[in-house]
Amino acid sequence: MLGRRRAAAVGAGGGTRERRTIVFVIRQAKPEDTATLVKLARMVYFINLPPDEQIIAGKIAQSTRCFVKAGGGVPAGEAGGGAGRGSRGRRSSISGLAAMDRESDLFVFVIEDAETGAVIGTSQIRAHQGGPGNPNWSMKLSEKKFVSARLGLGTTHTVGKLYGDESGPTEIGGLILEPGFRGRRPSPGRFLSFVRFNFIGLHRALFADRVLAEMAPPVTASGDNVFWDHLGRKFIPVKYAEADRFCQHNRAFIAELFPKEEIYLTLFPLEVQNQIGAVSKDTVPARKLLEGQGFRARGFVDPFDAAPHLDVATDEIPLVKATRRGTLGRVLAAGRCPDWAIVSVLSRQGEFRAVETACKVERSGVVSVPAEAMDLLGVRAGVGVGVTPLEHGGREGGRGEGERADQPVRGARTKKTQRTT
Repeated sequence: MLGRRRAAAVGAGGGTRERRTIVFVIRQAKPEDTATLVKLARMVYFINLPPDEQIIAGKIAQSTRCFVKAGGGVPAGEAGGGAGRGSRGRRSSISGLAAMDRESDLFVFVIEDAETGAVIGTSQIRAHQGGPGNPNWSMKLSEKKFVSARLGLGTTHTVGKLYGDESGPTEIGGLILEPGFRGRRPSPGRFLSFVRFNFIGLHRALFADRVLAEMAPPVTASGDNVFWDHLGRKFIPVKYAEADRFCQHNRAFIAELFPKEEIYLTLFPLEVQNQIGAVSKDTVPARKLLEGQGFRARGFVDPFDAAPHLDVATDEIPLVKATRRGTLGRVLAAGRCPDWAIVSVLSRQGEFRAVETACKVERSGVVSVPAEAMDLLGVRAGVGVGVTPLEHGGREGGRGEGERADQPVRGARTKKTQRTT
């Protein structure tokens, strides 16, 4: 069974001891994962991963085709293929997230417990969130100052205005992890987040020049949001979760019903103002993890719940910049591997696998890994691999900023009760 191999490590006294060096493996989602992803989706309400078997099956099918194209193969049922092809820029009469799945490359990852093979979490990349004629909606924040020289008084007000972004940034999101695996070392949540940067770095041409992460807001135990109840619901008279579900099918209602004028947010009660730009407590570690990769809030929040939108230039993400292609070398004992990295492979058939492992990366591009890593990757020496060095990895998982970033980041219009990126 996958993951049952043990590697010998050098002990403090110079002898050897048996220990497992690899705890988790990430691969592309497959049709047989549908039921598991539905179960995970019920733990956290994400609009881009709703607990709907038909929707999730469709996302996995779309993701499968995209992994095949990225690997250079031809997806089943298509006459042509190849990385970088796709339908971005094509207009559709459907403007919901279902249309985005069809019009943009979508990659859905799952993480397995290497010991049991059980799927314990998932994350996503959407190559382009929206585009021409199908904007991604946010609320742009700004300040207005009023001064009376005669009275010697002045006030400053925060105002928000609906903003439609048609640039089509790449979006990361949909990260969900089973609660029992949060806080583990090495962190499976961090691995699920970082593997996306490994993939973006290896297939840079597929993705936009900016990466967006829509963070999860504070919500009540019943899944309501204070900001929505005081603003959005006045114009779109439905509950918060219901409005989010509408986005799955058609987002035109946002522009049709939401006010276009500036809204003075300082006129709302203090409890509402305090929600603007806030994230849920479970999302704080994920936000720190992304901020460590250069993501920043730049005055844009979600028009429904006022959670912040973070973004960064793709080529400025440290892990994307550090990712390289190489060739898998010979098996090397774990004790002789001085480096720690994400090592991944992608076949022409769209089979993606990645492990976080000790390794030795040579200047020539040869990457040597322990036998267990090679076994879990399912390849032999001489195969092309992608490598993302991890500064805060360490054989025991490290203590980087994202050590506890095991919650989801909201992706695409992800929601709710405990979302993240």
